[in-house]
Parts: sequence; C-alpha cells; structure tokens
Amino acid sequence: MKLHAAQCGMRYNFGNSLLVVRRELARKIQVRGSHTTSKVVMAPNRPNELVNDSINDPIVDYDHFINDFSKRREPSVIRELNKLYSQKSDSISFAGGLPHPLTFPFQELSVRLTDGTNISLEGKPLQDSLQYIPSQGYPPLLEKLRKLQWKVHSPPQWENTDILITSGSQDGLCRCIEMCLEEGEPIIVQHPVYSGTESLLKPFKANIITVEQDENGLRPDLLRYELQSRYTPEETFSKKRGIPKLLYVNTTGANPTGVALSTERKKEIYRIVCEYNLIILEDDPYYYLHFQDKYPTSFLSLDTEGRVLRFDSFSKIISPGIRVGFVTGPKQLIKRIELHLQASSLHAAALSQVLIDKIMDNWGFDGLFKHFDFIQKFYKTKRDALIKSAEKHLTGLAEWNVPTAGMFLWIKVKGVPDTYNLVTKECLNQGVLFVSGHAYTVKYGEPCPYLRACYTLPTIQQMDVGMERLAEAIRQEQKRSKHLASAEIERMRQ
Repeated sequence: MKLHAAQCGMRYNFGNSLLVVRRELARKIQVRGSHTTSKVVMAPNRPNELVNDSINDPIVDYDHFINDFSKRREPSVIRELNKLYSQKSDSISFAGGLPHPLTFPFQELSVRLTDGTNISLEGKPLQDSLQYIPSQGYPPLLEKLRKLQWKVHSPPQWENTDILITSGSQDGLCRCIEMCLEEGEPIIVQHPVYSGTESLLKPFKANIITVEQDENGLRPDLLRYELQSRYTPEETFSKKRGIPKLLYVNTTGANPTGVALSTERKKEIYRIVCEYNLIILEDDPYYYLHFQDKYPTSFLSLDTEGRVLRFDSFSKIISPGIRVGFVTGPKQLIKRIELHLQASSLHAAALSQVLIDKIMDNWGFDGLFKHFDFIQKFYKTKRDALIKSAEKHLTGLAEWNVPTAGMFLWIKVKGVPDTYNLVTKECLNQGVLFVSGHAYTVKYGEPCPYLRACYTLPTIQQMDVGMERLAEAIRQEQKRSKHLASAEIERMRQ
C-alpha cells in the first residue's frame, strides 16, 4: 500500500517530534540525579585510609568507555514520562499502562523473619510492590542504599555518584559489559576468574588479558607489567580502539580463591588504573562475608577520579532467590546502564525490592550490621572446620591458603596436572562433589591442578567424611596420572 505525500509528511513530523523528546530526555538524564549527602555514622571498624593524591582530574566525559552499541540506546519515552508523572500523584492518569490492582490475586503478603519480626504488606503498600516501578529502583530502597554506601565506603566523588538496583550483581555486571565492551576488544581480568564473568565475555570475543593472583590477591606488579609491555600511558588516553578500558576484580573472598585484597594492594592497583585510563569493575558480592577484624577498604572508597563501578549483592546476605543487587558508580555510567534496563527487564523485581526495604526499615543499620556479624561468624566457623578436616586428611596430598573471606577453599592437588577426571570420575565414585579448576581458567580445557570446595552447606561431620573421600580419590587419580606419564615416556622412547 502506497502512502500519499501528505501522510508521509505527517509521519515524518511526528517522528521528528519524538526524536526531539528523546533528545531532551537524554539531556536531562545527564544532569539529573542529585541526592542527599548527609553524613551518617561510619560502619564498625571501617578503615579510614585514603588513596594518594590523584594522578588526573576526575573524569568528566565517559564517552570513551561506552561502546557504539550502548551509544545507540535512547531513553524509553514511557519510562521517562513515568518519572515525571510520578510527581503528580493527585492527577487523573490516562498515561501508564498499569493493570488495575483489583485484578491482582493477592490480598496480603506476610513474612516472619528469624528474629521473630513480622513484615506484612497489604493495601496500597502491597499494590505498589506489585506494580511497575522506576527502572533505577524502588525509591525508598534506593535512598537507604545511598546511605549504606556512604556509611560504609564514603566515596570521594560522592556528588557525582549514584546507584542502580539490578536483578543480582551478575545482572549489573552483564549490563556494564554490554555497555562498555566492543567485540574483540581487550579486557583485563584477575586469574583465576569467576566463571560467570568468562561467560559474559565469550559472546564479545574479548581479548582477555589475565593477571595472576597469589595468596594476597591480584598482583599489582604483574598488572603493571601486562600494561607496560603492550601500551604507553599516552596511548591509553588517546581513545584509540583496541586498548583495554576495563579491569575486572573480584575483591573480597574472590571466587574461587577466597582471597581478600589488602588496602595497600588496592591503592597500588588504583594508581596503575589512573595511569593507564581504566575503569575498575569491583565485583564484591562477598564483601560482608569477610573474616577480618575490620571491614575491607573498597576501591569505591579510594576512587578520587570516578573510575570505579562497584557491584554489590543481597544474594549472600539475605537470599539468592530474591535476585536483588545494586551498582554504584559515576552518574553518567549509572544512567547509561539504566537505559539497558529500560529496554529489557524494565526493573528488578519490585516485590523483592519492597521486601528488602521493609527488612531494612525494621532492622535499621544497627540491626543490619548485627546480621552481617552473624553471617561472618557463621561462615568463619564453617571455614575453620573445613581447614581442620583438610589438614587431617589432605596433608601431603594437596595444598591451600586459608580463605580470608567468602565461601570457598581453593585446593591445589599434588601429582595431578589436571583435576577434571579427579572431580568428574574419582570423586563422583567416592560420593563427594567439587568443581574442577578448569572452570575458572580463561582457556576452557586448559589443564588445571586445582579444585574448588564450597564450605557453606556441609555439616562439620560431612566435611570430615568429604575430605576423607577426597583423599582417597586423589590417591587413585595420582596412580592414574603416574601410569599415564609412564606410558607417555615409553611411547616417546619408541
């Protein structure tokens, strides 16, 4: 069917008007988002150490760090208008496509917490939790999280910092990679690396530059070496393609190693990042599962130049099934990530956000940190029990470092160059389950003598039995590896 010229012109004018609206909304996004900065009491024993003087001025324009795909993202007109209209609650609305609450099959939702507290949702609070909410997150929870981040981290660039609530920290990390990384572009990651990060990077065909960890985490000297051997600082500020923009670090209780980066290493890494124009992806879901005397210093708390995107999660401190995390970082990048949510899931589950908000209402910060303290003591007891069983059964067969945070023990098996067969056959036959180390290497299938043990669920008795079974499985695999090595030597002699 052909359109008359006048009809085409009408569509064209409407399209131009819509484009103007989009551009105006995009402009407002860049300047919107100021929030309260009133200071609250610092977290218990939080380190009050500051990074050295900045190498550069704070970043003003983040265009270099955003890929072409993300630059084509535009604000959702409806999502942005909803923000405007939400300020006019007394108006008669024909705007939002909201289902009527009478069609919801819920009259009341109630939850009893382990401390005996009852949380009940009914009436308007329940209706609000079952409706669409702003993509950035449930406003009351957002405000609490801003206060929490100031309380714990006190970011030096707080006036230029904001928060976005996501469906778990993994979701936030995914949106960030989607926003920043061009196909085939290099990215720097700690090694071994969380397997979920590797899964995010594969579709981008990323050139993954690995930096090894030791018992104290990512090594700054190796990070500098990897950068110096490839680029000059001047090149990294030139905005040329093919130069890394991102450093991924799992900072506290790293998965799978259980290592927590020290403040001194973080300072040194941050200086290198400033020198080579990188953004740090601070993936820190185990931050509140540390076993130290005081809360770790975060990269966010050292960020004088606006170079940190921090990913937190409620999965390990409330529940993984709730699927709520949050990203903290420069406003320009947070607003850009929000556009990715507007075009996909719209927002993290409203009911989950409201539930967490009500928990924080009931507990307050004192109750929240009391809960964190319980978690830390609980998992420290678990860790100590596993270490005791490992020392009893695995001495001489394997070696490990004692985790300083998190949920995992990273075990290096002696006399076994690769643990895949050990884990998938020998251990399975013994009735004990682990994850083989190759799951955390960049090159899938690359031999790895490590395995990961998670100590959160087994009882103390099960830990002892499990380590005994692992010891027997290792002995069997060592015999097999020795036989294979002998056969290979014999073959080479022929």
